[in-house]
Amino acid sequence: MTLTTPTATRPGEAGLPFAALILDFVGVLTANAGPAHGEWCLAQGLDAGAWRQTLGYEPEASRLYTELEAGRLSQAEWNRRVAPILGVPEHENLMGRAWSGVRPADDMIALARSARRAGLKVALLSNSFGLDPYDPYEALGVWELFDVTVVSEREGVAKPDPAIYQLTLDRLELPGEACLFVDDHPRNLPPAEALGITTVLADGQPGTPARIAALLGFPAEL
Repeated sequence: MTLTTPTATRPGEAGLPFAALILDFVGVLTANAGPAHGEWCLAQGLDAGAWRQTLGYEPEASRLYTELEAGRLSQAEWNRRVAPILGVPEHENLMGRAWSGVRPADDMIALARSARRAGLKVALLSNSFGLDPYDPYEALGVWELFDVTVVSEREGVAKPDPAIYQLTLDRLELPGEACLFVDDHPRNLPPAEALGITTVLADGQPGTPARIAALLGFPAEL
């Protein structure tokens, strides 16, 4: 876990150091998606790394994913256009099929619930990959965790654009100094820090939820 903490004091509710916890989705509220995607690819007769390689490094697929994140392309259209690039004959619900084996991060979900019980607001700040026909937040059962949701598809802007962080603060009705933000991509942290938000890089190390809970000022099992 990498922590960046500005020096200012942040009084929260009931004497806690923060008033809000802002969470990313993939890699924070989900288990590592890589193995599940790899298993799915092998079941399709593809190389285990085909999903990650195609979405991350194939120029047209990467461009389409960026359009999907920002809500300029529907998930159904993304499925139709990316399936042939990936080498999959059936495009219907491609995203949902590839994500079917990804599991929630139970320890981080428990932390979000503990934060709300402790009196903190909890916000989702997520670069989405479509909501229809496959809604990943519904599939993993996390919608009910949040007081505020900021999902890139709905907002037309995605991390690391500073505007989406400011939008999150506006909806929380809090200054950056009152918030702690957890994300698994290092590039998504500096725009938050520029707004005074304390950041934690979710790097997959054991005990990360307990360390975050300690920063928030309450036991993880509260």
